[in-house]
Amino acid sequence: MRSISKPTFAFLADLAQNNDREWFGAHKKQYQAAKEEFLTFVDEVIAGISAFDPSIVQLTAKDCIFRINRDVRFSADKSPYQTYFGAHILGGGRKNEHGRSGYYIRLQPGDCMLAGGAYLPPAPWIKAIRDEIAYNAAEFKEILAHPDFKRYFGEMEGERLKTAPKGFARDHPEIDLLQFKSFLAVHRVKDEQAMKPDFSNHTVSVFKALYPFGQFLNRSMD
Repeated sequence: MRSISKPTFAFLADLAQNNDREWFGAHKKQYQAAKEEFLTFVDEVIAGISAFDPSIVQLTAKDCIFRINRDVRFSADKSPYQTYFGAHILGGGRKNEHGRSGYYIRLQPGDCMLAGGAYLPPAPWIKAIRDEIAYNAAEFKEILAHPDFKRYFGEMEGERLKTAPKGFARDHPEIDLLQFKSFLAVHRVKDEQAMKPDFSNHTVSVFKALYPFGQFLNRSMD
């Protein structure tokens, strides 16, 4: 069982206050230690997910984690580094993240989360999701109402249209679900919980509850 240590949180908190190359260079050893801990944690989580989702069996943490360096070319914020560790676990690794739902981990002091779903999916995928909901609304509602989903995620989250999406009537019986622009399941985690010895097991349990939701979204494009 793996957890995230206090020094890793301390490094990320300090980085948020000192987001420049000089400070980062002076604290490279702390970064490397924190990164290795996160890699080990993600590898253990992948092993746990593999028991119920064979699509990610061949992945390693290095396939899934995000670079800490920010792409600042088109951003007004020129801070050079991300102030969190993140990973997106899904078949094909990060290269396959457009058009598929996976398992997202964000480790950020005061804002940790375990999540999945479709964030502002591109036009072909969102159309496919809405069609899948329209055809199989009862199944989707059953997934959202499952006790494990409710326990960890509560309600599905995401921005919504103010009117009916193209191709659907305003009085469609499933209009409340069809109006979503993102289809997200989000489980927020306190820093103290991430530092408990069983955090990797907790993470796997959360993602096991997420699995049917992600499968429904992915099936729409199969």
